[in-house]
Amino acid sequence: MKRKIITIDEEKCNGCGLCVDACHEGALQLVHGKAKLVSESYCDGLGVCLPECPTGAITIEEREANAFDEEAVKKHMSDTTNPMPEKLACGCPGTQARAIERKENVALTPAPATTAHAVPVSQLRQWPCQLKLVPVNAPYFDHAHLLVAADCTAFAYANFHNDFMRNKITIIGCPKLDDLDYTDKLTEILKAHEIKSVTVLRMEVPCCGGIVNAVKQALVNSGKMIPWGIITISTDGNIVES
Repeated sequence: MKRKIITIDEEKCNGCGLCVDACHEGALQLVHGKAKLVSESYCDGLGVCLPECPTGAITIEEREANAFDEEAVKKHMSDTTNPMPEKLACGCPGTQARAIERKENVALTPAPATTAHAVPVSQLRQWPCQLKLVPVNAPYFDHAHLLVAADCTAFAYANFHNDFMRNKITIIGCPKLDDLDYTDKLTEILKAHEIKSVTVLRMEVPCCGGIVNAVKQALVNSGKMIPWGIITISTDGNIVES
């Protein structure tokens, strides 16, 4: 049958993987560092992935293609054996979601014999952590305490890992430099998973209000009553008392 369906210009594709995450039908995957349409029957032709492509590699054309099969999509998306997308062309595994096991209640490892101080242990529990890159359906979001942090907070606050990241799934972003609204993606994450709580960590600067507003609206959009709170960090690295 002749219908509208996406097409991908491999020369323009930079392998960023943003389209893969945007496609709710799982029609796209990264193959050898390039976005590929894995099945015509998975693509509904609506082009939700188009605005996510930074290089304009994705367009919609009308051509002969297999019909969109909603039942096949449901089976495809529920199949837990589907492989995760491969690493990005740049070498960064931005779309290859994985959990990181940490021993509970361990803050420090023994110091090497040649040093006088204990070595801090990272509290990051998953990869990726950048909000633009985290897959909405990543299993590490299930029953998680979620930390949504402005990326400057990790540099301003000295004990960021132990005080805020411990036992949480951490996603970071900058509402000013990323130049996008995180609301839709956060809404999808909240709808797709049973999140236990949300902590928003922001800087005291006005532009950080964008990440707070995105979380607020996502909570409203998700229709879920989830415990949440905001912690503000000053530019000199202290917690601002409310």
